[in-house]
Amino acid sequence: MKKKTLFVVNPISGLGRQKKIEAILQENLNQDLFDYSVSYTEHIHHGTDIARRAVDQGYECVVAVGGDGSINDVAQGMKDTGVTMGIIPCGSGNGLARSLKIPLKPAAAVRMLNQMNEQKIDSIVINDRYISVSASGVGFDAYIARLMHAAKTRGLAAYTNLILREYASYKCNTYRLTIDGRTLDRSAWFIAIANGRQYGYNLAVAPKASLNDGLIDISIIDKVPIDHILITAPMAFMNLLDHSQHVETFRSKELLIEGNVHKWVNIDGEGENLGKELHFVNHPLSVKIYGHK
Repeated sequence: MKKKTLFVVNPISGLGRQKKIEAILQENLNQDLFDYSVSYTEHIHHGTDIARRAVDQGYECVVAVGGDGSINDVAQGMKDTGVTMGIIPCGSGNGLARSLKIPLKPAAAVRMLNQMNEQKIDSIVINDRYISVSASGVGFDAYIARLMHAAKTRGLAAYTNLILREYASYKCNTYRLTIDGRTLDRSAWFIAIANGRQYGYNLAVAPKASLNDGLIDISIIDKVPIDHILITAPMAFMNLLDHSQHVETFRSKELLIEGNVHKWVNIDGEGENLGKELHFVNHPLSVKIYGHK
């Protein structure tokens, strides 16, 4: 029997590769396996509403077509439902797709979807309100995510330009972290709270992270001096950031962060205002998803 499937498309996501999605589906999706329809988002977080409605309507699979933010929106409506989620990456960073080894070309990602390689991954619930399925953070990365949300252009070049423009003026903040009951104070440029290894662009902020180990990977990153950047930056792209003298790592099931003075959080690439106190809890194997075999 064909699997009733809904493709949720963000028409303005990332670099615009999703604009031909209906033709790509017609040419590459196995029509003998999927009985599908396509729905387009019209506003921020609309993907969550569409996904929840699809679950209520008996869809067996909901596929997010877009970038990490669009994927997160769909995941918000899929957690703990037992309905399978799929991903056609069309964003700029595509962090979760990279972690799941999903091809970044939409046609190839659709062909992988035909294989129906199902698995379960963890999610991280933030303040009982949002979930993160890839990587989140506070500090400088949340500040950049907020600026990127308002930017007219996307992609690695735009992301890099923002970092270079804002790097010198952004100051470290002091945070109090309670990690599985243990409290410590740290000054940090930013703190990454990760389920997957990377933010996207192969920028690995949590090199040891696993999508399904039941743990949150925490990377506390100090501001790197200018004369150390040429050494430290390549380490992030080589999956070696945890070896840097400017990085301290922890793993936990639960995390409380106090002192988020700017109130913003980067959640899977999108900035959200959640307040000064942040509570992160790992929910093991709570999202069913198609990925690499």
